Amino acid sequence: MHHDFKVTKLEWTQRLFLYFMVSGTNSLVTVYQPPVLTAALGHDVIMPCQLSLTDDERIQTPPVLYWMFLAEGSSDESIVWSYSENYTGRTECLDNDQNSSNKSILFKNVQWADSGRYLCKLSIKNNNKSFRRKGNKTFLMIYDTMIFNPMVTMTLCSGEADAALPFISLSETVPLRGKGEYECQLHLNKDLVTKSIFHYQTPEPNVMLFPEPWFLYGALLLVPFTILLALITALLMYSC
Repeated sequence: MHHDFKVTKLEWTQRLFLYFMVSGTNSLVTVYQPPVLTAALGHDVIMPCQLSLTDDERIQTPPVLYWMFLAEGSSDESIVWSYSENYTGRTECLDNDQNSSNKSILFKNVQWADSGRYLCKLSIKNNNKSFRRKGNKTFLMIYDTMIFNPMVTMTLCSGEADAALPFISLSETVPLRGKGEYECQLHLNKDLVTKSIFHYQTPEPNVMLFPEPWFLYGALLLVPFTILLALITALLMYSC
């Protein structure tokens, strides 16, 4: 199983601490989501969502978790979790403990149409009152494989509702200094989305390249069959 969300433990702790420190001044219960995630087409991705409570807050019953998909250019919301026929078998909760603060889900086999914004919402009951808290939405961007020929081509989901195609292609002509190993990286702002390593061999000077002699290969393969057929024919003639 391949997970494409990567962040160091230190970065995660710093982001959560800063967010909760600022948000806690206005709310005793906060929900954090990263603003952007990237995932490779056809792979799995973790959709993080973290619930934070101050020490004086006590939840009477386990929160009810909802993950919603917000289509670009539309106000409609589609349920991704807890139950949705459209996402059956494609989402699962990472922590089945309902009292856990980790409300992240695993999104399986992402496709072009999955690109868009996702909202984590929680229905909470404490101190004999019910209320909802939600994150700030996460934008999920899908990307495809990187091709080198020797132009680097990268395919990304466009995320635009009025786009003619659900994806766009980025390409860059790379001047190569000679044979060797080249690494191409795709960044979204300061975050590394993906990278690929290519091995390039320069053609030898004054060396003519000839096509593969496929007809010769075929003729050589027919030689043993021809000899065998001749032997069988000779044996039949001798027996008669």
